[in-house]
Amino acid sequence: MNGRSELGALIEAVCAERDLAWEATGPNSYAVTLPGTHKLRTTCNLIIGEYALRVEAFVMRQPDERREELWAWLLQRNARMYGVSFSIDAVGDVYLTGRVNSAGVDADELDRLFGSVLTYADESFDTMLEIGFGSSIRREWEWRVKRGESTANLAAFAHLVERADGGAAAPSAGTPAAGNPTAAPGDSTLS
Repeated sequence: MNGRSELGALIEAVCAERDLAWEATGPNSYAVTLPGTHKLRTTCNLIIGEYALRVEAFVMRQPDERREELWAWLLQRNARMYGVSFSIDAVGDVYLTGRVNSAGVDADELDRLFGSVLTYADESFDTMLEIGFGSSIRREWEWRVKRGESTANLAAFAHLVERADGGAAAPSAGTPAAGNPTAAPGDSTLS
């Protein structure tokens, strides 16, 4: 068995042991679904190369506003991160990317990499949305309130919407509206 197939077998075993959904996306690549709290799921792509394991995970589409502020915030976070770092593609979509020596990858290291991707995507998600989509979030909140729809899945952003008395709005009860909390009504552009 060669190094690539051994690493593939390890990835499959670790995913099975941790009950993570995964699929082979090519002869040497996998997509692993990591369940989160703020970002409900993050797909972590693992690409096995001759000498390195590449890790890639989409976090958020390009921001509508305050891009430079978001980029600065991401760069500051990168200095404290393990295994992966934030990056952007040509259109400004945000990813977590990393590359590790495949010879050093065992079950514990793979677990640390999954943990890093999940932690950084999930814990950063609300702040990233607030910076890059604050105006859209406020518009969505107002639209839902006018229609009498739930704002429950926007609760993390209640502080962005002020009440007439100057306090933060409380999320309305009821069945959460389907869709993305930062998209315009009827739009589903973020994961």
